[in-house]
Amino acid sequence: MGELIMVGDRVLVTVDEGERKTNAGLVLPASVAEKERVQSGRVISTGPGYVTPNPEFSEGEMWAQTREAIRYLPLQARPGDQVFFLRKEAIEIEFEGKSFLIIPHAAILALARSHVDDILQNLGSLDELDHSDDSEKHH
Repeated sequence: MGELIMVGDRVLVTVDEGERKTNAGLVLPASVAEKERVQSGRVISTGPGYVTPNPEFSEGEMWAQTREAIRYLPLQARPGDQVFFLRKEAIEIEFEGKSFLIIPHAAILALARSHVDDILQNLGSLDELDHSDDSEKHH
């Protein structure tokens, strides 16, 4: 079919499903977890962010460089983050046979991000630098 693109301040999440075990050892079925106020899941993708006016935009200066009338304030959530969000704010959808939730960024209560992900991302950017240095040496 195609790619599912989030707009504005929306976040696409896959839900943590299945049974959970409480600290006391009770097993809670998935149907109980669905009724809880706070739910958790994994961020799949995010929209561009909150729309804000662009202070550099002007309609009156024809000679000025073309600038967009709006800007986006980026979201804090990133793909791969574990999120805890208000269940009542979520909208459930099905896309290409899979179930997802779309939630507004404001419904996210907390993020859990692995520091390992940040380290790997930095290593990826270091690899790009190493390859660019190699290509400069060959010229």
